[in-house]
Amino acid sequence: MALSVWALPVETPNPRKWPAVEIHDGPETILLFKDEIAVHLVNGPADVYTVPSNNLYSSGQEVLFPDDGTYYVLNGGVKDYFTVLSYKNYLKQEPLQVTITPRCRETIVALTPALTYITSSGVAKTLNRHVKVTYTDIGWGEENWQDSTVTYSGTMINNRIRIPAFYQSTDFVVQYDSVWRDGLGLEQDSVISDFIMPIAVKSHPTSTVTIRGNATDKSNEVDRPTDAHVLESRSAPMEVYFEAHPSPAVLFYSWRITRGNDVLAVRADETVRYTFMTPGGYTVTHSVANDKCPCHDDDGDCDKDSTEIKISIQESQLLVPNVFTPNGDGMNDEFRVLYRSLREYHIWVYNRWGKLVYESTDPSKGWDGMIGARPAAEGAYYYVIRAIGTDAAKDAGYHSRQAYEKGKLNSDDAYLGVYQLSGDINLLRGKNK
Repeated sequence: MALSVWALPVETPNPRKWPAVEIHDGPETILLFKDEIAVHLVNGPADVYTVPSNNLYSSGQEVLFPDDGTYYVLNGGVKDYFTVLSYKNYLKQEPLQVTITPRCRETIVALTPALTYITSSGVAKTLNRHVKVTYTDIGWGEENWQDSTVTYSGTMINNRIRIPAFYQSTDFVVQYDSVWRDGLGLEQDSVISDFIMPIAVKSHPTSTVTIRGNATDKSNEVDRPTDAHVLESRSAPMEVYFEAHPSPAVLFYSWRITRGNDVLAVRADETVRYTFMTPGGYTVTHSVANDKCPCHDDDGDCDKDSTEIKISIQESQLLVPNVFTPNGDGMNDEFRVLYRSLREYHIWVYNRWGKLVYESTDPSKGWDGMIGARPAAEGAYYYVIRAIGTDAAKDAGYHSRQAYEKGKLNSDDAYLGVYQLSGDINLLRGKNK
């Protein structure tokens, strides 16, 4: 465009040249001045017309001092369009105000009044502008929600900008037009909103496993829960305590526990306790809502804020040793089974004359080789074990000896998780260390 521009301070008769900010909005050229407007036609005097009226504004002039508006110059029959705006005139219209509209998924920030101009086609349009929005929100720390300062920079389209949803009451500081103000030699400025209540919801669910002993305890349970935060590949039963930790606007809670396509439980409490028994993979889906963000499946603008927690339980297992050495050396001192994910267990141990010397229904405990207050004699003993794993059918029962003699244990679904074991266990004392 054959134009050069400068601003004319009113206080001096000798114009001091200040460049305007040149803004390109598609095919449009906007010249934003600090205050007074002066336009110099580089190609010399020309006729200047207004838009959209097409009225002659100036005839045969080289320097113009126009008002805010859109114009064009005829150069060889070609129209060169340009818009001139006084930034200070815009600011004097009325106090700049920020409007905050909270939604479930986002926040709408708007500035009024808008900075508008007339395009070359005669249509009113809002000038896009750069802003930086700062506010205080909450973020999850190690154990609780904590205040955090959020800054979001972007461009306002149609005098609005969409920023992430917020979750606690806060005011918003909007720094506006930083690039333009720098170019015009103006200090940075901002506008502050009122305190705004959120409607968006979110939750930070935590899960705590009920542990059995600790990692240093002696136990023959494989994959037993010994860490309160490990949810994968555990032995059943595994009890887990779930806690929501909601943001302030939350009113309703949902916990959905599924295994594959089967829904096992649905809860509407802030906290939930559930015991996982059957081997396999589970998904615990947690979501929160309120009356403005209802979280329906077809919610549209609702923020479900759903979080999935994965849990897996191992299949049952039961292995029996054939020897133990109760000599006090701290190694293999008890007759203990190796097990995982059992819901029923019963063991009987007999001496060679068929006398019961040990009985238990707790697989975590073992026989220490004592009969009453006396050490049992070395030699072979006979055990009988009946157990049912958590992977067995709910109505699973024990089978006849003949049924087991016809095939291997657990060879088909009918025997899955059902244990009927018997055999010899050798008690050897050796040297007492």
